[in-house]
Amino acid sequence: MEQIRSFIAIELPGDLKSLLDRLEAQLKADKQPWVKWVSPGSIHMTLKFLGSVPIDKTIEITGAIEEAARGISPIHLKVEGLGVFPNPRMVQVAWVGVSGEVEKLKRLQGHIDARLSRLGFAPESRPFTPHLTLARLNSRASPDERSRFGQLIAGTKFAACPVEVDGISLMKSRLTREGAIYSRISLTKLAQ
Repeated sequence: MEQIRSFIAIELPGDLKSLLDRLEAQLKADKQPWVKWVSPGSIHMTLKFLGSVPIDKTIEITGAIEEAARGISPIHLKVEGLGVFPNPRMVQVAWVGVSGEVEKLKRLQGHIDARLSRLGFAPESRPFTPHLTLARLNSRASPDERSRFGQLIAGTKFAACPVEVDGISLMKSRLTREGAIYSRISLTKLAQ
């Protein structure tokens, strides 16, 4: 049985991807060879990573997403501000934050997690923290480099950009030397 690497996500509109592209260009001017940037065209908000699943299970997964989304209207968010995981002194991931109807988004993500647990997917062990990953630091980055990158992120502003979430996508991820290539398997629209 063919397996595909998949996840559930919110895809971003083109205007936001353009803003993220400009933000990354600004941050890259600092020349950090130990930073792996996420291509702005690939940035999305992950709701649940599924891993390798049999291709014929995607119909059931889509059904679970549709069930979880039933009765939920579009979610109004703002993408704004920068931050890092786990902390500014030992940066591993740089991200753009999300505000607005975050509690509604968390409820939707919880519904998806619950429906998928019925299909055998383990529930998330960590609380859902909505964000958009911009970059990851590789293991060769020294503590000083991590701290300097944390300072760069802390000193960079990113103005709010409104986003209306009106659909949830089941995505396929194909790993290549150049990075992951994402394609949509299905789209579940939120109630209008």
